[in-house]
Amino acid sequence: MKLKHWLGATAIALAPAVSGTALLAQDLPECEDCADSLTVVSWGGAYQNSQQNAYSEPYSEMTGTSFTWDESSNEAVAKLRAMFEAGNVTWDLVDVEGPDSQRLCDEGLAMEIDVEEMLAAGADGSEAEDDFGDSLINDCFIPQIVFSTTFGYRTDVADWNGAVPEDLCAVFDLETFPGKRSLEKRPKKNLEWALLCDGVAKEDLYDVLSTPEGVDQALAKLGTIKDQVVWWSAGAETPQLLADGEVVMGSTYNGRLFSVIEEQDQPVAMLWDWQVFDFDGWIIPADLPEERLNRVLHFVKFATDTQRLADQAKYISYGPARASSQPLVSTHADLGIEMGPHMPTNPDNQKNYLVNNIEWWADNQDDVEAKFQVWLTQ
Repeated sequence: MKLKHWLGATAIALAPAVSGTALLAQDLPECEDCADSLTVVSWGGAYQNSQQNAYSEPYSEMTGTSFTWDESSNEAVAKLRAMFEAGNVTWDLVDVEGPDSQRLCDEGLAMEIDVEEMLAAGADGSEAEDDFGDSLINDCFIPQIVFSTTFGYRTDVADWNGAVPEDLCAVFDLETFPGKRSLEKRPKKNLEWALLCDGVAKEDLYDVLSTPEGVDQALAKLGTIKDQVVWWSAGAETPQLLADGEVVMGSTYNGRLFSVIEEQDQPVAMLWDWQVFDFDGWIIPADLPEERLNRVLHFVKFATDTQRLADQAKYISYGPARASSQPLVSTHADLGIEMGPHMPTNPDNQKNYLVNNIEWWADNQDDVEAKFQVWLTQ
């Protein structure tokens, strides 16, 4: 796995060579035989706002293209299936997480991407395929950002007697760090974390989890803290629980923790150890009419160039999916703070990390989920 090289050392090494000005920003070619509007699907909230600020608003200023935004990404798979069955696909571009992109690609609902042809080269001269690296998780996925699930913890817990969590396994240490924890109410990530803190090496995790005994081992480790866990289903829950003091540590998305720490100024800190990386990006629905497809490809080439992906990080603490973008990450548009240290892709934050194993979970999700839900009731 070359992820750390791609996200960390390579990005730093490239810094002197990156001009900071993307080719398409200087000389955006005209879009021939293109529709004059785009319907784009995303998630709403701060994330969609970051896309509008970094991508669609400057693109509209340059081209006059109008945008309609739909906040249905959490239902993208089901809705696209229904559109294809009805023969009426009204979406032009859809933001999805890695697993949904895999499903849509496998079902032929998303168009396959020619990376070198459809995406801009890096501003440092790198080829697009090398610049995006391992974020090109399947043949239909156009990467935008890397986000992670990791832990936050209260910095003012009197019962800790000055101790500070320094690694993931503090989550399982009730003696040194007493108090409630919050964990997502699903097996993904929890099982990997449990095995890591039960002595299983990173490279052996999925071999162990591929056996019934391995899943049992992970659940047994989780069982050591089960009576101290508050289970969450929505990413906003852990930040609120931490802010209210109802838990002393908990997992959620790194952007949510950034908000509670930097925007809300709560006594919370990040625990980056063994953060789990996920990828988020675009898929293009298959078989779009030519004029609509031409406009989508024109926009995508602009929106995923080096500078645009770096610009998104001015508005949200998710790492750009291109190595050449990382050195260009600057300050938050409103807070004025340097965003580099808050990125999951920052080398200092990725000394230990996992990458969400999309293929393994696609093959095993249903069985492991059923076993996990039974375990929760026991």
